[in-house]
Amino acid sequence: MSIIDKIIGELNEKREWKAMEKRAKALPKDYCNAYKAIQKYIWTSGGPTDWQDIKRIFGGILELFEEGAAEGKKVTDLTGDDVAAFCDELVKDSKTWMDKYRTKLNETIWKK
Repeated sequence: MSIIDKIIGELNEKREWKAMEKRAKALPKDYCNAYKAIQKYIWTSGGPTDWQDIKRIFGGILELFEEGAAEGKKVTDLTGDDVAAFCDELVKDSKTWMDKYRTKLNETIWKK
């Protein structure tokens, strides 16, 4: 991949992320607050490393919340009472930062 392709790709990803954040801000307050809390939990618990996973996870949450808000449902009607378990389920098949650090640690030790 050329440096130009990498820069353009990163710019497109940044634009997509900003568009998702704009959608989140347009949600009703309780949904927006829940989205931000879920986002914080996912990032602090390791978070996905691949843009496609990031887009799938957060875009999926946004779609779910937009539909739920339109139907007048509560956030927990969509996530269940254990919101952390809901989040863990979303990222279970994604390569996380924790996975990346584990691999790096093992490679470092194996080299010595």
